[in-house]
Amino acid sequence: MKHESMTRRGLRAISLAVVVGLGTGSAMAAGAVNPDADEILRAMSNFIGNAKAFSVAADISNEVITQEGQKLQFNSSATAVVERPSHLYVTRHGGFVDAQMFFDGKLLTIFGKNANAYAQKPIAGTLDDALVALESGLGISLPGGDLLIANPYAVLSSGITSSGYYGTEIVGGVESHHLAFRTAKVDWQLWVKAGAEPLPMKYVITTKFMTGAPQYSVQFSNWNLKPAIAANQFTFVAPKGALKLDTIPVDETGEISMKQGSK
Repeated sequence: MKHESMTRRGLRAISLAVVVGLGTGSAMAAGAVNPDADEILRAMSNFIGNAKAFSVAADISNEVITQEGQKLQFNSSATAVVERPSHLYVTRHGGFVDAQMFFDGKLLTIFGKNANAYAQKPIAGTLDDALVALESGLGISLPGGDLLIANPYAVLSSGITSSGYYGTEIVGGVESHHLAFRTAKVDWQLWVKAGAEPLPMKYVITTKFMTGAPQYSVQFSNWNLKPAIAANQFTFVAPKGALKLDTIPVDETGEISMKQGSK
């Protein structure tokens, strides 16, 4: 009877895979690194890493589990302009943040519009150096930041225990390859534009061993590989009356916490 019950569950699982359009081979290939997923991840990394300049927009969703066990999703939008090797401009707008970030190869500046306050940190080096300083040194979460570095594959492939390829799907009206990866602490998925420009279209990270398995997702749009970049795009000029802070305030989730009235 136990064997029969397990067989029925197995048949139901296979039926579900067929109904939702997954091949059983792909759906059950969770115990090894999938060569198709790895090849597409490498192609995406090489393509975006070799881009001399680009701009992109993103919609961001961040799930939080309350002490009562309720899952809440907070949403924001962002834009980024990158000019390699050492220029970055980012905007972030949502219910809890309205900020700009500037990096000119020498100085990193974060400006909170609502608070009319800014903080700066000297960082001499490349875009990679600035991103490392943001996340490791300052504890600031930059959505999709590991997709902006010169060699995304080196970071993204680290610690992968298994992966899968699930065919193509439509993300933001664009046909995209669906890849899924597992590591010891998180699972993550990546949708990559099909065709000659393998750009990341969506990126989802699941913290699987936290209660409720909250997800952090970024959906990209409006990729431009030849953006018109103003001469002062990456240079910050303090608005009249702006308050200069000694440190960059960051909350427990890694978000910049420059709010109205911050001192």
